[in-house]
Amino acid sequence: MQNYCKTIGALAAASALVAGNATAEVEYELHTGYTNEYLFRGLNLGQDLVEAGFDASTEWNDIALSAGAWYGSYDLSTAGAFPGDFDVDELDLYAEASKDLGFLTAAIGYIYYHNEDLGNLLDDSQEVYFGLSKDLGFANASLTYFWDIETDNDGYAELGLDRSFELNSCVTLNLATNLGYLAEQGQCTAWTTKLGLDWAFVESAKLSPFVALSIALSDDTDTAYTGSGNEFVAGSMLSVSF
Repeated sequence: MQNYCKTIGALAAASALVAGNATAEVEYELHTGYTNEYLFRGLNLGQDLVEAGFDASTEWNDIALSAGAWYGSYDLSTAGAFPGDFDVDELDLYAEASKDLGFLTAAIGYIYYHNEDLGNLLDDSQEVYFGLSKDLGFANASLTYFWDIETDNDGYAELGLDRSFELNSCVTLNLATNLGYLAEQGQCTAWTTKLGLDWAFVESAKLSPFVALSIALSDDTDTAYTGSGNEFVAGSMLSVSF
């Protein structure tokens, strides 16, 4: 589940025609990384997350198109009816279309989560999401609603703020924070803040170490956040664009 701390943003797409016979430029990115904990929307899903992904993006008739794939492998320890230690693999496929309307940017996207079959312990799921974002000057603001069309995510919504500071020509400091909310339950889930550095050590590649803190805001027994707690994670991502 491509989350915020994995540098949760949908991305990638195929070639497109901009006008007449002109072909739009397509940008690609490969990335891989490690995080000590699989943090997804404030929930600790497992330990020692190793991930890799491929993204591509282009533009068609002033509409930004993106799509991609993300693969993650992590350790899962369970108790209760299905006790044990598992090595879990997950594959996510996603796509997005967005339009700059001038006063804000609107987006619609799709995510498919495919989980390794562990005796019905983890289910596949699909989400359609709708997002609005705007540059406020001091920060970029976004509001996204995720609608689960296969299982139930309780109408998960996320309000976020992020800003980047260019320290020099090679290093950029990134600060982002978001608040999760379950619309059907009428309650907040977690407040997550991430601090990271992008070090462009060559023209088309960068190394991005990061830390993130998630503060639990709900332990309602009717949701997946039962027994959730505060989480601190750290990791690093290597990405190459072309």
